[in-house]
Amino acid sequence: MALRIETFSNARGGHSLFKAVGHPKAADPLRALIERLRGAGPVAIYDPFGYVETVGQLYDLSGLDIAGCYVQDLDDLGRTILGRPAQPITDLKGARIATLFVAAFDAARPIAHIRHLMPAGAAIVSMDEARLPDDRLTNPRNYLDPLNFATNLAFFRDGDGHHTRVTTVNYWSGYGARNAKLWQILFDAGGRPIAEWTDPLADAAAIVVDSAEVRGRFDLGPFTGQLLLHVVGAGGHDVVKYALDTYGDGPETLSCSHDANAWPADLYAGLPAPAPGERVLLWLQNHHPCAIPAGAVGLNLMGSDAVAWSKTSVPPFGTAAIEIADLLPNARWPEQIEIQAGKYIVRPRYEVIQSGGRRLIAHANVERTDLKPDPRIPELANLMGKGYLLPAPILPCRRWQSQVLPTPMATGQQDLPVAAIAYDCQGQERARHVFGRLLRRDSVALDLNELLDRADANLPGDGWDAVDGGYGHVELVYDFAQGGGADGWLHGLFRYRDRASGQSADTSFGAHIFNTVLTYRNEPQSYAGRAPGLSTR
Repeated sequence: MALRIETFSNARGGHSLFKAVGHPKAADPLRALIERLRGAGPVAIYDPFGYVETVGQLYDLSGLDIAGCYVQDLDDLGRTILGRPAQPITDLKGARIATLFVAAFDAARPIAHIRHLMPAGAAIVSMDEARLPDDRLTNPRNYLDPLNFATNLAFFRDGDGHHTRVTTVNYWSGYGARNAKLWQILFDAGGRPIAEWTDPLADAAAIVVDSAEVRGRFDLGPFTGQLLLHVVGAGGHDVVKYALDTYGDGPETLSCSHDANAWPADLYAGLPAPAPGERVLLWLQNHHPCAIPAGAVGLNLMGSDAVAWSKTSVPPFGTAAIEIADLLPNARWPEQIEIQAGKYIVRPRYEVIQSGGRRLIAHANVERTDLKPDPRIPELANLMGKGYLLPAPILPCRRWQSQVLPTPMATGQQDLPVAAIAYDCQGQERARHVFGRLLRRDSVALDLNELLDRADANLPGDGWDAVDGGYGHVELVYDFAQGGGADGWLHGLFRYRDRASGQSADTSFGAHIFNTVLTYRNEPQSYAGRAPGLSTR
């Protein structure tokens, strides 16, 4: 029941078609158009660019009296479109139809090409009926320009003493964008829009959207849902990056995580199982104008083929939580869970609720399906030192407990040959742990405090030492001493617990190559051009 839509390519980036077809403001016009076609008699579909299958995945096309599906490119002959064989558009002339549906935006040109083929008396309609207004577009001349759909969705909640805050910055001005605006639509749990507004963006200005302020501004009751962020007038790229804070009226709720990625994926991973005394909720944010049906999202322990499918359905643009224990009652930390998402949801948040009522929110990560082990990675040490590395802080050791859990993040990762290296704040190696060749099913968490204790490593603290203890950082790196493969997509989950308050925080991210002028497969990654880019300096 996974959606068969294209959302992202690691070679080309995000796709704009599904965003255009699935935009909340396009949904009602498209539904109205489809309803008209149901009562319009025989309908021919002209699909010059291969778009109509995406429409059919996100909207109900049943009931259309489809007389034929036509294509322009001869290479498309032999395809099946909506269950029907593709025909050359030159066959349209003899078709007995009432309406031709052109499955395209900016459809004037493809329509002009075929107008001489139209059967007498037949009407022509296109997806241009569902275009956003020009004043909501960065480039009205090219509707599917990715900059027209610089969008993202954020988990957004306010009620029962819990609040959320989205923070970003107008970095598009750094790419030459001027007079950008942030268009926002707030949806409740049922997917109903309950507030809509637009704010101008000053160049390079910070942007903060606080749920408590929004609730007061629009006189709303409590809500749990999602916030659509649409930057109009974007420049440079179509990615809306943000930080998501959760905070409470009391100290029990406090977390910070980052953006959700705007491209729904087939799989996510790195979801932790509950520790004793904990509940873990997985928040499903439906990205689309179609419902997530019961049985479309499932969970399995990493490395297991036994999938437990959720019975929860989620309405279009709705939000719902599923309890991990309901699907995997025997799962326990440090076991980790794979999410069978079917391209329905953006990178999902999970919420850990401790027995004392404290909460943390973090996110799972996209699990890639296109990677294979790279036999050249073990050779990188000759010229690139550690090569791929994943750094994370070791917080002041007397105050904080720091843990690391390596997490498979690609379907081709059947093993993870990794080690952890602990450094003090002055950059000196103080301890090392070899995980060995972890199998996909293995979930092994490392307590960094215990690692340092075993090494008798008393970290310096630059002034914090007297109260909270010394600090430093840890690096996850590849270690091939016991064999195994690597693809460069090394990930880990890092968990921190404040011994004084009991508050915990999770964060997770992936490895890169840093600090070298040499490049390998676009690493060190640059966010503003060609590699090399990333540096720890």
